[in-house]
Amino acid sequence: MISRKLSEKLNEQINKEIYSAYLYQDISNYYAVKGLKGFSKWFAIQSGEELDHARKINGYLLDEGITPVLGAIAAPDSRFEDLKAPLVAAYEHEKFITSSINDIFRAADDEGDYRTKRFLGWFIDEQAEEEKNASDLVTEYDLFGSTSQGLFMLDSKLGERK
Repeated sequence: MISRKLSEKLNEQINKEIYSAYLYQDISNYYAVKGLKGFSKWFAIQSGEELDHARKINGYLLDEGITPVLGAIAAPDSRFEDLKAPLVAAYEHEKFITSSINDIFRAADDEGDYRTKRFLGWFIDEQAEEEKNASDLVTEYDLFGSTSQGLFMLDSKLGERK
């Protein structure tokens, strides 16, 4: 049985994942308005992935006999000073989510909750990928985004995401 402390942390993580979806949809909208359809598509897909993460945690709690408690989701800050700012915001956000997952894993470890640790293993692996993808976007923007041709090529590449 999952402890009250862990179930609260997992419930909070559901909300953080839904906030992530909000944030990435907001970033998608920002790029759509700027005419960067590839960037917009990439972040729209990312938004969907974050909702999947929330559903996965929600399902785990249900499987463990715990009713998930969903809280209010804050609106993201949609003011970006330039085209790079949303990429940096996404990278910083992924680092925050990684820290949060690690905190839950640490609590599960402290409690000897091996099922929850095993469940969270997928998220730990996923966060390594998420951070790398976000970091790569910042790096690629730094390398190619300063020229219109480079920005066009990067936008085209990001638009290929399935």
